[in-house]
Amino acid sequence: MAKGLGKGLQAFFPENNEQQDQVQEMAINELRPNPYQPRKLFSDKAISELADSIKSHGILQPIIARKSIKGYEIVVGERRYRAAQKAGLKTVPVVVRELDEQKMMELALIENLQREDLNPIEEAMAYEKLMEHLNYTQEQLASRLGMSRPHIANHIRLLQLPKVVQEFISQGTLSMGHGRALLGVKDKQKLSILIEKIIEDRLSVREVEELVNQLNDRVSRETSRKKIQLTPQLKEHQDYLRSRFGTSVSIKPGKNKGKIEIDYFSEDDLERILTLLQSEQS
Repeated sequence: MAKGLGKGLQAFFPENNEQQDQVQEMAINELRPNPYQPRKLFSDKAISELADSIKSHGILQPIIARKSIKGYEIVVGERRYRAAQKAGLKTVPVVVRELDEQKMMELALIENLQREDLNPIEEAMAYEKLMEHLNYTQEQLASRLGMSRPHIANHIRLLQLPKVVQEFISQGTLSMGHGRALLGVKDKQKLSILIEKIIEDRLSVREVEELVNQLNDRVSRETSRKKIQLTPQLKEHQDYLRSRFGTSVSIKPGKNKGKIEIDYFSEDDLERILTLLQSEQS
């Protein structure tokens, strides 16, 4: 999660300090969810618990919204809005701000990051969107948010994982550490089997890293074997050279060029092979 979001909203919206927000009671049916909400998963249990709290204590922090063509769009506070609906409230406290679409998106993203409400995949997507809309590098975004560049980079790398793996991380079935380990799998076709094993055996991140290394070593060996497979003609040439020089000879074809490797075991053996080569030329 977004630990150490030191500069937070003030880094993006310094004018908020001077703005005097007017809280007003607004009919709940005038509000609609934020189309740029980065948070995709809302826990039914958490919403129910918040609804119970709202019934007892009311909404302690107003929802932030902006005027739209039809009613008002929620910028910050969608969880409170959902819980208020569940609690049966007819009105909710709202602060209306004038925000364009870009600032609306940014405010929603940063608010979620500050509250650590996002899972690793949602957080990664939030960073990516901020970088795209602000035309920032990872270093610039990290500086503005008051966090480390590796923190942002490690999250964004998760978006390279297949969607099915991202879903498991979003749901909490796999951790961010598991995801980072799975990024190293060379044979992507093995991912589904590997994920099943991680879940069934409840493997730790360290165990997954070791398993990935083992799989990659196997892939490397299989790839090496495939590379040295020869056509029947090359195999015949290789057998002839081995017979001619009385030692191991390997023909290694390549895309544009190949090479022939001749083994020798001593200086005398090398002299013997060189003599044979010279005799071939004469």
